[in-house]
Amino acid sequence: LQMARDTRRDGEIRQVELDLPRRGTGRGDALAVSARVAPLGSRLVLLLVEDLTEARRIEAVRRDFVANVSHELKTPVGALSLLSEAVMDASDDPEAVTRFAGRMQTEATRLTNLVQELIDLSRVQNDDPLEDAEPVRVDELVAEAIDRCRHQAGTKQITMAAGGTADLHVWGNRGQLAAALGNLVENAVNYSPARTRVGIAARRIAAPGGALIEIAVTDQGIGISEKDRERVFERFYRC
Repeated sequence: LQMARDTRRDGEIRQVELDLPRRGTGRGDALAVSARVAPLGSRLVLLLVEDLTEARRIEAVRRDFVANVSHELKTPVGALSLLSEAVMDASDDPEAVTRFAGRMQTEATRLTNLVQELIDLSRVQNDDPLEDAEPVRVDELVAEAIDRCRHQAGTKQITMAAGGTADLHVWGNRGQLAAALGNLVENAVNYSPARTRVGIAARRIAAPGGALIEIAVTDQGIGISEKDRERVFERFYRC
């Protein structure tokens, strides 16, 4: 209103970006807006207000993504650099060369997997995720996720149990579904104390658009803090 009054008085075009408190919503975050005022004839002014809140949020997500993925890639790359120097220094020790070469293969595999994850994420974002969809047995997805984490769970004496409704099917990309469920179970194992329990259960639930299949992974781990839950689906975001 003050900008409109000033522009009506002197005819100057004004533009400003403001962070305005949200009224009556109980939310603490502000509303980011861009406001532009221009004279419209001799008595009127034109006021344009654009909501920039979502654009600001997406930009923050992009910055976090770049920072986090850079950190993820830097670890294996740095390890490979150090190991290659160690191999050069140990050129006259065959046993040491063999040991360092094995560790280099491990880090190279880790780097390859990270790059593949980036490629998969890009494909999911840009293409139709259901383009290669097919009926997928939920029991098979659960069994594969448990088998993937069996070694880590055994090391920590964590019991993994499958339950729920049997013989359920979902329509989707099998590889992406297996990766998603496998990541959930792997996180449950990694962030749970020793000698606890991780459960995976599937069930059919009613929904307005038709029945849905819910796959739940439960654990006795540390959980996710309230402030981080709304960002849980951001790429590479770490609590």
